[in-house]
Amino acid sequence: MSFQVTVLPSGRVYSVDDDETLLGAAIRQGIGLPYGCKDGACGSCKSKLVEGNVTHGEHQSKALSADEEAQGFVLTCCARPHTDCTLEARTVPGAGEFPVLKLPSRVLAIDKPAADVAVIKLQLPANQQLQYRAGQYVEFILRDGARRSYSMANAPSRLGTPPAIELHIRHMPGGKFTDHVFGALKEKDILRMEGPFGSFFLREDSDKPIVLLASGTGFAPIKAIIERLQDEGITRPVHLYWGARARADLYLHDWAEQAAAAMPSLTYVPVLSEAKPDDAWTGRTGFVHQVVMTDFPDLSRHQVYACGAPIMVESAQRDFAAQCGLPPEEFYADAFTSEADKHQG
Repeated sequence: MSFQVTVLPSGRVYSVDDDETLLGAAIRQGIGLPYGCKDGACGSCKSKLVEGNVTHGEHQSKALSADEEAQGFVLTCCARPHTDCTLEARTVPGAGEFPVLKLPSRVLAIDKPAADVAVIKLQLPANQQLQYRAGQYVEFILRDGARRSYSMANAPSRLGTPPAIELHIRHMPGGKFTDHVFGALKEKDILRMEGPFGSFFLREDSDKPIVLLASGTGFAPIKAIIERLQDEGITRPVHLYWGARARADLYLHDWAEQAAAAMPSLTYVPVLSEAKPDDAWTGRTGFVHQVVMTDFPDLSRHQVYACGAPIMVESAQRDFAAQCGLPPEEFYADAFTSEADKHQG
């Protein structure tokens, strides 16, 4: 049995099988609904159910509160329909235009620019062309069927020869996947993955100035977006704010400085929240999104792209709109939701 879903205001119509979520069916059919974690944890896919009935699977209250659910909001990533439905959701230009592929990848190189960060290069198979937008992510499929998501850190124009994607992986001690990456993974190992996923990528139809906001390894998709800006010759003013605890956590600080030196339109502002005396730090300190607010008390004509810890992304989304006049629809985010984050609340 299947149900019809109509998406407003675009008028797109697609079908959902009775064992599918609203989002899963949309991805399968190339319908560009917004989403992030696909796990009921981030709230990126929140939409208004105008007509119809759905049942929600497990999700976190911070992604969809009981009050929001009572007002008719749904999380498309974990909502299954019982009737035909009408959904009010902004469709994402360009999302869904590239096929989602399952493919093997071979470890080409593992670099550790910080004690708890691995930069991995994965060779793509010659007979399958992975197409994606800078900012999107892939999911690794583990032996037990579990999945882990990581964003590509290189723009699709920079796959190189042989073609390879770059990923930034932070070690989460006790983590099923990251313990393996930091303990046993070696060159030439094969990893199975699927992608591309996500609606976090540069909106190139705008000429608004851009604020790029990253914390920790949330820098990965931001780096890919910067490469995209460079390769396309996009000269919109761009301010990159990268927040970390200590200097060592800015694991590609030199890369960011060199990018800013090479791009007249790019300004790089690193921010440390716990600068130590041995960091010899003379730069900005504090919470990274608050530093942005100090520099840009008026964000009413900007676009913001934020990626990193959920608390940073949520704080920025709330405070930029409430205190700096950022239009809510110009805040694009990818919260790096770990397995531990997903099982809270």
